[in-house]
This record gives sequence, C-alpha cells and structure tokens, in this order.
Amino acid sequence: MSRNICITSVEGNTGFLIAELLLSDENFSKQIGTVFGITLNPDSQRCKDLQTLGATIVPRQPGRLKNVTASIKNTGADTVCLVPPASRDKVDITTELIEATKRAGVPNVLFLSAAGCDLAEPDKQPLLREFIYLEAMFLALKGDPSSVAGRSPVVIRAGFYAENLLAYSLQAREEGYLPIPIGQDHKFPPVALGDVALLAAHVLTGRGKNGFNDKHRGQLMTLTGPALLNGDELARAASEALGKDMKFEDISEFEAKKVLKSQTDTDNSEIQFILEYYSLAREGKTNYVCTTAFCDVTGDEPQQLVDFFKAYPDEFSEKKPAKRRKVDGK
Repeated sequence: MSRNICITSVEGNTGFLIAELLLSDENFSKQIGTVFGITLNPDSQRCKDLQTLGATIVPRQPGRLKNVTASIKNTGADTVCLVPPASRDKVDITTELIEATKRAGVPNVLFLSAAGCDLAEPDKQPLLREFIYLEAMFLALKGDPSSVAGRSPVVIRAGFYAENLLAYSLQAREEGYLPIPIGQDHKFPPVALGDVALLAAHVLTGRGKNGFNDKHRGQLMTLTGPALLNGDELARAASEALGKDMKFEDISEFEAKKVLKSQTDTDNSEIQFILEYYSLAREGKTNYVCTTAFCDVTGDEPQQLVDFFKAYPDEFSEKKPAKRRKVDGK
C-alpha cells in the first residue's frame, strides 16, 4: 500500500526540499502515493513548483485548530512530516500542528528539530531552546492513549545549514573574506540541507510492522556535517572549492546581524536564531560531529563542505550581481 505523506511548511527551504525529493527521485516516488504540502502561502512559487511535480497543496490558517485538524484528516495521510516554519510565530504554529496531528490520528510522524537545542540556555539562546519545548510536546503524543498519533515517531535534529553561509557571498565575492561571529578557537560542522532532506526522505518512506522502519522508529537522530571546521578552515575549504584565496574574519554579533539583515530576506527572529547558533560555537558547544544515523539510514556519507562550495560557484563569482537571499535558521 502506498504511503500518503503530509509535509508542513513546504513554502520554506526544508519542507520544500523534502517534498521535492520525494516527488522527483525515483527511489522515493515509487514508494509513495500522494504528497500533501501544508502551507501558509499557497501562492508561493515553491508551492506552484511542487504542484507541477504532482503534490497536492493544502492551504491553512493559523489559529483555527479545528480547520487545521480537518485539513490533515481529510487528506487521508498516514504520515506527517512536521517542519517548524522559519517565522517569529514558529512555536505557536508548530504547537498547533502537533495538536492537529494528534486529533487527526496520524500514526507515523517525523519531527524536524535543531541540533544544539539541548545545549542551548534559555537566557542566552532562547529561540534555539524552544525546540526542546516542541520536542517534548511532540514526544508526548507517543504516550497519549486518546490518539494513535505518534505511534511511530522519529525526531531529526538537524545541524547548522551550510546554505546559511551563502549569505556571505557578497563579501567573499568582492573582498575575499567570510565574516562570521564564531570566535577564533572553536569549531562547528555545517550540514548540507540536501543531506537533511535525504535522511528525512528515507525515514518517511521506510516501512515496518508498526509504521516506520523498525530501525528508524523511536529514534532521535542528530545530523551534523562530517567535518569540524574553525573559521580559517572554513575559508580554506571555500578557497579549495572556488579556486580563489579566501580569508576568515571573526566579527562581532552586532556586525553579523547587520550583514544578515542587509543580504537576506529572513525575518528578525530567524536571523536571531542563526546568531544564537554562532554563540553556541563561541561557547564550544558545537565541537562535535554526529553522522552515524545518516550513514546507517542512507548508506551514504554526508557532503563535505568543499563539495558544498563547489555546488555554488556562481554565488561567489565576481561577475554575479549581488542579490538578497533567504537564509533558513531551521
């Protein structure tokens, strides 16, 4: 029997890429029936692109729990992929989606969380710490006798997206440096968004007697990039990939906020989320790599940062005009 999958926040980077991969990759598309994209912005270009690939777009209005529940239930989906939106209302919207999934009685649910949320402190990294609250609410579905929702749960804690580094392409292109507020000594392991989507797609299409594949069901999977890099090593990876000399500059959080505001379309809350992750790096709380789950589930290795930069040569080309880019804290 084909699996029917609801994916939330398909207008955003993460939700869109997961849906696109399921629909366009033959290894996954042959295992699914219908992909339903739940969105606050059904007129976005990404929603139109997913419709072209065969997705059914489901508009929703926040603050109407009864209607959201009905929207999920009416799809007939047996699987939900909960992707918190890149929005200042992330907690309220995600809380509503978790409750709606419970009321709709969807048994297989994947929740996309954030690596480092367990190390974040409420007074220093409050937006990152919010994912602990959301995880707790999601995991509570498993023990709720009033619903079969979450009978087969999985949590993926995704690390800092390497795509966020593209926000610095203007400085790299015009001045040959990467201005990032991570300090001089500590490291962090950027992960390619495509690897996050690949891990999610394997989980969403995996099968077992209780829903998801028994090797995945109940797992909390943390996924970072495969290599720890400090600022200088990050610049060397970019230099190797792009064939031009790049330098790292450790800037203040205030300067970093100005850069992100001037070169991205992301709202202030998600810029703050990214800055909070950088603060974790300065505190030494990102000095770890976690790729075991990815390797076990996909049978592959996560993308090295050098290869990531090689995939975006035009972003750093001197001939390419500057443009505003939407980065994605999650």
